Amino acid sequence: MAVRILIVTGDAAESLEVLYPYQRLREEGYEVHIAAPSVKKLRFVVHDFEDGFDTYTEKPGYTWPADVAFADVDPGQYAAVVLPGGRAPEYLRNDPEVQRILTAFTEADKPVAQICHGPLITAATSGLTDRRVTAYPALEPDMRTAGAAFEDSEAVVDGTLVSARAWPDHPAWMREFLGILRSKAPLA
Repeated sequence: MAVRILIVTGDAAESLEVLYPYQRLREEGYEVHIAAPSVKKLRFVVHDFEDGFDTYTEKPGYTWPADVAFADVDPGQYAAVVLPGGRAPEYLRNDPEVQRILTAFTEADKPVAQICHGPLITAATSGLTDRRVTAYPALEPDMRTAGAAFEDSEAVVDGTLVSARAWPDHPAWMREFLGILRSKAPLA
């Protein structure tokens, strides 16, 4: 049986933060499913850094189909979960189905990879209490409020939780996550 990984995302997720782990995990041999509020074509965005702007800019990004609706996700069928950033986590964190899914992963101590604004979802489930994390640097107050110790680093590992600041940190983030995944959910 294939080892399955779940990506929890929605419209306005950062294109690179969804598609890089999706492709990288498939390259390793994992079966990857994208879960969203409903099964539809998702519309991602591109965040970039431009001279003269005080914050990142946002442009339309790629589109990609969701494989499964949150309501139909059985967390027991998945070895790990990935939480991409972008703006999607701002509204997904309030979805009771997303909270159900993530709580199941954290209670079972399954690997969780979160990046950029993705930790907002983990924070909404009280999954960051007494944990070490990183996130997009503007979220440092949110991470501290959620009970986490914030570290401004390209990849922070706390047990089975691996976090990164944003897409420039992909290599370190996926390297750490894959190390945990290979030990917790090895491929046959």
